[in-house]
Amino acid sequence: MERNSVRVGLAFLLAVLLSFAVSCTTPAGRSAGDVVDDATITTEVKAALLADKEVSGLAVSVQTFKGEVVLTGAVDSQTQVKRAEKIARSVKGVSKVKNLLKIK
Repeated sequence: MERNSVRVGLAFLLAVLLSFAVSCTTPAGRSAGDVVDDATITTEVKAALLADKEVSGLAVSVQTFKGEVVLTGAVDSQTQVKRAEKIARSVKGVSKVKNLLKIK
């Protein structure tokens, strides 16, 4: 009987701790999952830019907040500006792209 009480108590404690972990938010009101999703989007956009032969991925900075990607940096041509935006839009989870790329 005492063993079952301990198990029930531990299960309850685990449930409480899990609910706290799930409900934790950042100062911007975002969950840990939201932050991870944005980091994943940033990584995938950056990897796609680096893999593209037309765009100099090293010259493009990528930031993501709530699925919105912001591209900054300098590239050689308007074609590269458009290509970088197209690549960013193609990544799953991207809701909007703000293209602030400049031409050198």
